[in-house]
Amino acid sequence: MHRLELEEKGGAFTSGNDESMRKINTNDIAEFSWCSPKRKFCGAGKEISESLGRNPRSTDLRERHPFDVEILRIPPGKSPYPYHSHSAQWEFYYVISGKGLARHEGGTVTIETGDAFLFEPGQPHQLLNDSTEDLILYVVADNPFGESNYFPDSQKWIVRSPERQAIRSDPVDYYEGEE
Repeated sequence: MHRLELEEKGGAFTSGNDESMRKINTNDIAEFSWCSPKRKFCGAGKEISESLGRNPRSTDLRERHPFDVEILRIPPGKSPYPYHSHSAQWEFYYVISGKGLARHEGGTVTIETGDAFLFEPGQPHQLLNDSTEDLILYVVADNPFGESNYFPDSQKWIVRSPERQAIRSDPVDYYEGEE
């Protein structure tokens, strides 16, 4: 029976393994925040997917989920992260409220409430709040395995690997060359 048929007959929608659907209210999710050591980069977020049971460290897609959803809040005058690109990850953004700038290879573009935009793998990007109010967005990312990041401003890479792989490199702080 399809979801619509169940709802029309007053039944509950369940997944194929008879578990109830997962549901949360984003007002009940604790917001976490971060700032770089010199406070050039600051942001706050609510991890919607993790509140729905996502385990980001799992290699099992049923536990990892095929996408991640976050509510991102960028305070006035801040950017949440350095200018960067992803090797394999797609990121979709939807502006819930506020306005700011999206930096990309071609320069910057104004973003505001109601705007939706996408960065595909290999496209460097950064969000900046150049206003006096919080900039709040939904962020949806597809969580590919083997993801790495490149930071054009500091010319460094972050390479992620499943726990069973060995990587050799000199450690570098995430914000080195950015502030």
